[in-house]
Amino acid sequence: MYINTGLTNLDGIYILASYFENKDIESILTNTTGQYLNIALIILSIGYLFKVASAPFHFWSPDVYDAIPTIVTTFVAIVAKISIFIFLLELVHYTSQFIFEFSWINILLISSFLSLIIGTVGGLVQPRIKRLLAYSTISHVGFILLALTINSIESIQAFIFYLMQYSISNINIFFILIIIGYSLIYYNKISTYNKLVDKYNSPIQLISQLQGYYNINPILSLSLAISIFSLAGIPPLIGFFAKQWVLLAALQGGYYFIVLIAVLASVVSAVYYLHIVKTIFFDESEYVRKEGLENVYLSSSLSLTISVLTIIILLFILSPKEWLSIASVLALTLTI
Repeated sequence: MYINTGLTNLDGIYILASYFENKDIESILTNTTGQYLNIALIILSIGYLFKVASAPFHFWSPDVYDAIPTIVTTFVAIVAKISIFIFLLELVHYTSQFIFEFSWINILLISSFLSLIIGTVGGLVQPRIKRLLAYSTISHVGFILLALTINSIESIQAFIFYLMQYSISNINIFFILIIIGYSLIYYNKISTYNKLVDKYNSPIQLISQLQGYYNINPILSLSLAISIFSLAGIPPLIGFFAKQWVLLAALQGGYYFIVLIAVLASVVSAVYYLHIVKTIFFDESEYVRKEGLENVYLSSSLSLTISVLTIIILLFILSPKEWLSIASVLALTLTI
């Protein structure tokens, strides 16, 4: 990009892209600067798609999620992705009308399509909870990229709202997994997991470790189930409305085929989400409290955090105006 345009400043790149927006396609295709700028944006977007673990650049994500401590996984799964997506939102908005036979925006659409399929299918065979959540994230990245690609006011609102609900649901899930893991230290299990690697930094590694946890802590189990249902897009939770908003924006933009794929992906992904819920509530518990142990209590700060996040996910339908207004204001701020 620098060699062919002399620019490293984003504002300068946006001005150059706007110059080509006002040209006809023949003059753009014969302009080498415009061609190189389009190629540079394609290569740049591939690098960022790798960082957000979007298919087909997702291969590092499941292994990294599973290998690092759970609290670090929380940061990698949420904060790092949000910062990159916000940058991509600005980049797409100011260069999306940069017309070529193959625009760099098409890379995002292709990646969205592959992420929906790979994230859904890959999660069906995962016995490890963080690997499953990694594939779940890949599937959600597909929805986010779909909203990003459309680049209308409605899709930008859907994009911002989806990021908000994705962050809330995932933070709640990872916090609960951390708490469940450390609470089970005070219980013995008939099928022991003493051979698990890094069990002190990641106490919960297998889905089977959650068997019958409802019998130990019903409230925490219900909070986890609500967050999981939200990720699955079960109404009337906040995750359902986020997916609905993205799909409506895609339908308005004429992306009928990928909307069909997204709907099918949501239905299929419900299989592995419901498997976690079934394991927690309906499988027989093998945990036995250690002798002489009193009840285990959560700290007030953790209890308050999880309670607030769960209430937001559960009761969004009763007061959606504030969240929708935030997304609308942020979208209008960018587009004006």
